[in-house]
Amino acid sequence: MILDELKSTDRYLSLNNHFASAFDFLLSTDLKELPVGRFEIDGDQVYAMVQNVQGRSREESTLESHKRYIDIQLVLDGSEGMGWKSLSSCEQLVVEYNDDKDVQRFSDEPDTILKLKAGQYAIFFPEDAHMPLLGSGEIHKVVIKVATD
Repeated sequence: MILDELKSTDRYLSLNNHFASAFDFLLSTDLKELPVGRFEIDGDQVYAMVQNVQGRSREESTLESHKRYIDIQLVLDGSEGMGWKSLSSCEQLVVEYNDDKDVQRFSDEPDTILKLKAGQYAIFFPEDAHMPLLGSGEIHKVVIKVATD
């Protein structure tokens, strides 16, 4: 898991072959003007999902993890809590892995809650179980899905 600001994307480019196109999209697009929805960046290898959603309480949330995609979650407006726990420590599976949706869910408590404000992002790798959208009020964000291969 990585927590940072957009001004520091260069240091992560070597972590995945697709990070360059993902960060280029984040840095060169007027993200706040994009409507809610999915935006192709590099086919199914890299795509963005713009969301404008109501924050949730911890009780309404579960940890999730993905096998085929890395998440880059950038807060555009508002603030968002994001829970984190190492996938290897998760013990309470509530939704088996769904290959079509690339997600599995756990009811474990996160080990930590990150507090992100506008302009900050978190990168969650397949070994990172994460719990997005924690908070009250509306959260405007973009999630970049980056293929692991």
